Amino acid sequence: NIIFCEDEFLLGINQEFLQHNDFTDIITFDLSDSNEIKGEIYISIPRVLENATKLHVDRESEIHRVIFHGCLHLCGYKDKLKKDKELMGKKEEEYLKRYASRSST
Repeated sequence: NIIFCEDEFLLGINQEFLQHNDFTDIITFDLSDSNEIKGEIYISIPRVLENATKLHVDRESEIHRVIFHGCLHLCGYKDKLKKDKELMGKKEEEYLKRYASRSST
């Protein structure tokens, strides 16, 4: 499930479940079992739109990047260590390019 929400809602989740007191663009909960990938991806639309402006990318691409980011977490990718974050970024770009090429045909 992908749940689009406001900053304050995601901040509450961040505080309650992760004990973090800051805004974020995405939180992913992995609910997978041994047979199936399942999860909840919470995305703050205001945060994603602000990030798009800061990064000078179009809004749609940034929303897709964040969705891919959450899906990559559900597939086991991490982003806490520098090397993991770099790999995650490469994978996000790979899937964005694939998505863009399929969308333009």
